[in-house]
Amino acid sequence: MKRVLTYCLLTLLPLLAFAQKESPDVRKGNRQYNKEQYTDAEINYRKGLDKNNQSVEAHFNLGDALFRQEKYQESAEEFQKAISLIEPKDGKYSNSDKKKLAQAYHNLGNSLYAQQQYDKAVEAYKRALMANPKDDETRYNLIKAMQMLQQQQQQQDQNQDQNDNQDQQQQEQEQQQQQQDQNEDENQNQNQQNQDQQMDKEQAEQILQALQQDEQETQDKAKRQQMQSKFRTDKDW
Repeated sequence: MKRVLTYCLLTLLPLLAFAQKESPDVRKGNRQYNKEQYTDAEINYRKGLDKNNQSVEAHFNLGDALFRQEKYQESAEEFQKAISLIEPKDGKYSNSDKKKLAQAYHNLGNSLYAQQQYDKAVEAYKRALMANPKDDETRYNLIKAMQMLQQQQQQQDQNQDQNDNQDQQQQEQEQQQQQQDQNEDENQNQNQQNQDQQMDKEQAEQILQALQQDEQETQDKAKRQQMQSKFRTDKDW
C-alpha cells in the first residue's frame, strides 16, 4: 500500500510484513498505525523495543510512525538502526534482505529529504536503488532530491556571493571611514600646529615689546640720573 506525501509527492514505503514474529506490542502498534493512530503506535513500538531492541520491524515501523508525526530527525535515526540490523556482517545479502534494505533506505531518504538534507537523501536513495534497481518510486525520489540539491547549492552560492559583496562593501566603508578619521586627525593636528605657531608668534612679540619697554625704561632712568648729577654739580660749584 503506497502512501503519498502531498507536500513533496514523495512516497513512504509500506510496513514490513513479518509481524507474526514480533511481540504483541509491535503487532498492536501495526494495527494502530493502519488506523492512522500514529502517537499510540509509537508508544507500542517503543514498548516492543524495550523487550527486544534488535527488532528490525519495530525500528522500521517506529520510523514510519515518527515520520507521520513530522519527527523527521527521530524517524531517520530509527531507519538507520533498522538498516544496521538488516545489513549482514559477511556482506552477503539474501533477496529478503535486499528488499528490506531497499525499503529502509527509501524511507531514510524521505526523512532526510524532509529535513532538506538533500545531499544525504540522494545517497540514501542511491543505496535503495542498489538494493532494488527496479523501484521506480525510489528513482523518482532520487531525481527530485538531486534537483532540490542543485537548487540548494545555487542558493548557497548566491548567498555566498551576497555575503562576499557585503563584506567587500563593509571593508570599503571601513577604509573610507579610516581615511576620513585620518584626514580629520591631520586637520586637527594642522590646526593645532597653526594655533601653536600663532601663540608662539604672539608670545615672541610680547617678549620683544617687554624687552623694548625695559630698554626704554633703562634709558629713561639713565637720562634722569644724568640730569640729577648735573643739577647737583651746578649747585655746588
